[in-house]
Amino acid sequence: MTIRLCCLLWARPGASGALAAYEDKVLPLLAEHDGRILQRARADGAEGRPDEIQLIEFASQAGYDGFMADERRTSLAGERDAAIARTELYPVELVEQRSHPAPSGTTE
Repeated sequence: MTIRLCCLLWARPGASGALAAYEDKVLPLLAEHDGRILQRARADGAEGRPDEIQLIEFASQAGYDGFMADERRTSLAGERDAAIARTELYPVELVEQRSHPAPSGTTE
């Protein structure tokens, strides 16, 4: 069963670059656990907004569990803790986008 997750990440004050660097190290491990990043976006972290948003997909629960337990990822816990203040993870379902006609009097 495919698992899709939305991951919201908040950096510690002044550590948005460290957050991005940590994620750059661990996200390539997804492929070894039948996972992939569907989308990765950065925000400004201002006014309570997250610094990074990710949509991640795993082919199975076993893949997710394997990624979370991967020693290469867990060995970076100190680096993660120094950079990331908060993480929220939500299961999500992707919604098919449909094209909508342009409002009358406009062109696309």
